[in-house]
Amino acid sequence: MTFSAVIVAAGSGSRAGPGQAKQWRLVAGKPVLRWSVEAFLAAGAAAIVIVTTEDGEKALPEVLAGLPGWRVARGGATRALSVQSGLAALADRPQDEPVLIHDAARPFVSGATIEGVLKALEAADAALPALPVADTLKRAEPGQTPSTTSREHLWRAQTPQAARRQTLLDAYAAWSTGEPTDDAQVVEAVGGRVAIAPGDPLLLKLTYPEDFAMAERLAGAARITRVGQGFDAHRWGPGEEVWLCGVAIKHDETLIGHSDADAGLHALTDAILGAIGEGDIGDHFPPTDDKWKGAASDLFLKHAVDLVTAKGGSLVNVDVTLICERPKIKPHRQAMRERLAQILSLPLDRVSVKATTTEKMGFTGRGEGLAASAVVAVETPV
Repeated sequence: MTFSAVIVAAGSGSRAGPGQAKQWRLVAGKPVLRWSVEAFLAAGAAAIVIVTTEDGEKALPEVLAGLPGWRVARGGATRALSVQSGLAALADRPQDEPVLIHDAARPFVSGATIEGVLKALEAADAALPALPVADTLKRAEPGQTPSTTSREHLWRAQTPQAARRQTLLDAYAAWSTGEPTDDAQVVEAVGGRVAIAPGDPLLLKLTYPEDFAMAERLAGAARITRVGQGFDAHRWGPGEEVWLCGVAIKHDETLIGHSDADAGLHALTDAILGAIGEGDIGDHFPPTDDKWKGAASDLFLKHAVDLVTAKGGSLVNVDVTLICERPKIKPHRQAMRERLAQILSLPLDRVSVKATTTEKMGFTGRGEGLAASAVVAVETPV
C-alpha cells in the first residue's frame, strides 16, 4: 500500500525548557525530526511533508542533509491548521491515498508501527497506534482526597495516525468545536470508524526536559550500528593523472579500470554496501556494462549512501587507507577528506584518509598497482 506522511514540526516546545524547539534538539547526536523522516523513508513513504515555521524551513536543509523525498509546508497557529497545511501540500497525491500524520516530537517511530496502522486502516476510516493504560488512575481537585478512576478500556493514543487524504480534508472542514487533540478525534466527530493498532512503548512524546534524558537511553535500543569493510586494487598504466578519493592528482601514470578506477571510492562503496548487506560494487555496477565505462566513481558512492538512507540509516564515520609507494598522498589528504565529506554529507571530523606503503614488498611495493581499504560505521533502525 502506498502512503504519504505529514510530520508536524511547527510547535515552539516551550514545556521542554530553554533552548531550541524540541524538534531541532539532538537525541543520540541526531535532530529529533530526522529520526522520524528516516523512519518514514525506510517504510517506503511516497511523499513526506514537513510542516514547520519560517525559521524551521531555513534549518531543514542542514537537519535533513542527504535525505530525499521531502517537501515543506508552513505551519499554522494551531496543530489542526498545521495538519491541514500539510494535507494541502499533498494535492498532487491520490485522494484515497492513506496519509500518516505524525508529531515530530515522537522520534522513535518504527516500521512495525507504521505497518500496523496501515493494516488497521484497511477496515476503518482512521487508525491510530495506542497502548492500554497500565497505571492506576486517580482523580483529585487541589487539596482533596483522590478517588480511583477505572482504567478499563482506556488507551494512550500515539502517532502516526492514518486516514485517507480526502477523509481527513473533509473531516477537518467539518470540525467546529474547539481545538482537536488528534486527527482520529476529527474523523470520529463526523461518524468515521476509528481502529486501534498496537502502540509502541518506545514511541514516547518528548514534552518535558526529563523526557530527553529518557530518549537518550532509549536511542540505543532503537538503533544498531553496523560495520562494513571494503578493499580494492588497480594496476598502473600509461596516463597523466590519477583519481583517488574523488580528487584528481597529476602523476606520470594512471590507474586502469572500467570506470575512473578510483580505488579509494571503490573500497569505500564496498564497505558501505557490506555494512547494510547489499552485496558489492560489481553487483550494482557490473564492469561488463558499457554504461559505466569511464564513469566517475562518486556516482557509485552516492548510490550506496542512498541505499543506506532508504533503510532509514545514516553513516556514522568512514576511514580510508590508501596503500602505494607513489604518488605521495599527504599533500592531497585534506582535499580528499573534504571531497568525501561533501559526497557523504558528513562533518569533516567523521572522515579519515590515511596512506601507507608496503616497504617495497608485493605488487604495490613493486609499483605494479595501488590498493585501498575502507572501514565504515552505519547506524540503522533495529
